[in-house]
Amino acid sequence: MRYAIMLHYPERSGDELGDALAEGQSAFQAYARDLDQAGVLVSGEVWQPSSATTTLTAADGTLRVQDGPFADTHDQLGGQFVVDVPDLDAALAWAEKAPSVWWGPVEVRPSATYVQSGTWVPTA
Repeated sequence: MRYAIMLHYPERSGDELGDALAEGQSAFQAYARDLDQAGVLVSGEVWQPSSATTTLTAADGTLRVQDGPFADTHDQLGGQFVVDVPDLDAALAWAEKAPSVWWGPVEVRPSATYVQSGTWVPTA
């Protein structure tokens, strides 16, 4: 079963993080390596700051393009790891090892489908 482990945390610049930036990068590299060595890592992505986001909405029938994220929150979605594990308990066990669990919420969500070589594949 595929799960997305989504990492939410306060965005801070490299200057604001100081030495913690290198420590955080090292911690995430180790986490990704552990997922990969366990054979459960499908993908992992760290995203650019939310200020680089462009959001599209058309709920009222009119397309709107907005610079920046749609949600105005303290924590931003900063990246995700997709894992393929037997069940939710296994996904939660990996999620609790994510370095950012100490800085913000880590959301675990099962996939319903994914695309492989242009074909939609149901996960259940």
